[in-house]
Amino acid sequence: MEAWELEARESIRDLVARYNGLGDAGRFDAMLALFLPDAVLEVDEQRFEGVEAIRALFEEAASATRLRANGFVRHFTATHRIDFENPEAASGRCYFQTLDERGLDHWGRYVDEYRRVGGEWRFAHRRVRVEGRAAPRR
Repeated sequence: MEAWELEARESIRDLVARYNGLGDAGRFDAMLALFLPDAVLEVDEQRFEGVEAIRALFEEAASATRLRANGFVRHFTATHRIDFENPEAASGRCYFQTLDERGLDHWGRYVDEYRRVGGEWRFAHRRVRVEGRAAPRR
């Protein structure tokens, strides 16, 4: 493995971790800076093109989460696999779990395309596939 690949892998892992941490904290401006301006985010069958469409999705989700769960949400990822097309383009996939104040809420996987622009890795395309949800709680 060459040195550029080690550096790129760590940068991409950091990108995914920042996405989760910033999103959970509601710091959407900083989180959206992790996406290319023309990025695409797919959540199950819905498609959001461009940063402003992605912003609207997260603001709506945050509003619903605050009403349901007093704003507590935490995302965790595991089994992150990264494959390189070249030193400027990569793809990745990992599993996620989401907790709220009641415990495990839902889980699934992220399937990503990353691009290195201006020396920084960014999301070019993210597919979020929810594979299961916890039973409704009272």
